[in-house]
Amino acid sequence: MALVIEDDGDIRQLLEVVLRQGGFAVHSAGTASEGVRLAAEVAPDVITLDVGLPDFDGFEAARRIRLVSDAYIVMLTAQGEEVDTLLGLEAGADDYIVKPFRPRELRARISAMMRRPRGGGDSPAAPAAPASPAADAADPADEPVQPAAFATTTTVSPALPTDAAPDDAPDADVLRHNGLVLDGGTRHVTVDGEQVDLTRTEFDLLASILASGGRVRTKGDLVRDIRGGPYAVSSSTEPEERAVEVHLGNLRRKLHDDPRQARWVQTVRGVGYRLAPPRD
Repeated sequence: MALVIEDDGDIRQLLEVVLRQGGFAVHSAGTASEGVRLAAEVAPDVITLDVGLPDFDGFEAARRIRLVSDAYIVMLTAQGEEVDTLLGLEAGADDYIVKPFRPRELRARISAMMRRPRGGGDSPAAPAAPASPAADAADPADEPVQPAAFATTTTVSPALPTDAAPDDAPDADVLRHNGLVLDGGTRHVTVDGEQVDLTRTEFDLLASILASGGRVRTKGDLVRDIRGGPYAVSSSTEPEERAVEVHLGNLRRKLHDDPRQARWVQTVRGVGYRLAPPRD
């Protein structure tokens, strides 16, 4: 199930066609308030969300949607400013695409996200795309797309580092450190027995740092760890690395992890991040 939130009728129709070609049943909304309502009512798996909506903007819509839905959110905008990208990520978006976009690439990004588990549950089954090769050839408005500033498209199933898990840990997907337990199978995180709700990107960043033990991870390393699929290239951009900083800041706030006396995520000034030392 997909939800399109877009006030431009032509673009809304294009997105509906693209998503149906990708195998989705599609609901649409022309305003942010209607989109938030539908997100709660129809429980979509993925949402495309325009930034410039008539009643309130897409950033506020994303924040409200996150209160009622764990759907994947792809924000679309005619603006390519880094600040807009960061605002979208902070509001809860999973990816960010600048118009005009290639329908084929939009479908590829959504398909990659659908392969990742959502929250603590199982990954939703990706809809079957039409078998006919004519579908791609008939893509409407197959215009160039500027790359999103940050795409989170891989599932982290980290190996268990010896310095981040007790000897009696039976599950290689479970990482423990300084009172924090991260379960890669259920994608749950607890701190001192209390569950902490993280976004997919925050979870994957935490898993990557825990799995690295004491090794320093640069921002570029972390981008590559969580950006898989066709976008997992060897380099990273400055906006992507800034996005890592934003997500790590949000993660630290949720964990109440003071960077001056880090319990889990320790900053190595000028280099990157690493797992804080064990506490007695």
